[in-house]
Amino acid sequence: MSTEAKQEPHAAQHWRHYDPLSLHPILLHAMEAFNEHGYHGTSVRDIAGRVGVTVPALYYHYENKQALLATLLETSMTDVLDRCRAAAAEAGDDPVPRFCGMVESIVLYMAHRKGLAFLDTEIRSLDPGNRARYVALRDYLEHMLLDTVNSGAAQGVFTTPIPADAVRGVLIMCQGVANWYRAEGPLTAEEVARRHVLLALGTVGHTGAGTDKALLKGAAL
Repeated sequence: MSTEAKQEPHAAQHWRHYDPLSLHPILLHAMEAFNEHGYHGTSVRDIAGRVGVTVPALYYHYENKQALLATLLETSMTDVLDRCRAAAAEAGDDPVPRFCGMVESIVLYMAHRKGLAFLDTEIRSLDPGNRARYVALRDYLEHMLLDTVNSGAAQGVFTTPIPADAVRGVLIMCQGVANWYRAEGPLTAEEVARRHVLLALGTVGHTGAGTDKALLKGAAL
């Protein structure tokens, strides 16, 4: 991966706060091209033309098209993980607000950074080494949620008999927001997150799912 990846900011003032997306111009245009035409439908020459540089100039910053995709995906997942960790730390050890905060953080990311989040569909285009690193990051996120659900199950506040399947279902539901959410639509990102927190709580069998205010207190929604 290029050292350019180190320039991509992924630590916000607060995990709910989103500044306008700031990426190196080459990464920004590569993201747009991959989202419009797919990884295999985009050439390095196409990206260079969008940026307004020559192909050799682009190669000075990034080794090849694969490096661009890997950098974008790992930058995106690192941001998700940083925000999810911050949400979990803010909530403390109580598994219910901890779970709510993590789900909220993931949904907000999918809504506010949908251009990056949508690239997850291109995981099939990663070379084996890059794919292994990215999958390890995704697995870490899944294990964070699963540990919280297992903790809640041990305390009797989550009742799903299949916690691993429930967590995978929650993640798929949250990731889907990047496919359909529109900022100009009828719901704000915060409203979408609120609904997904409630859906996620139902998926893991939260025992007090009828008391919305108490459940969402930890997520501050």
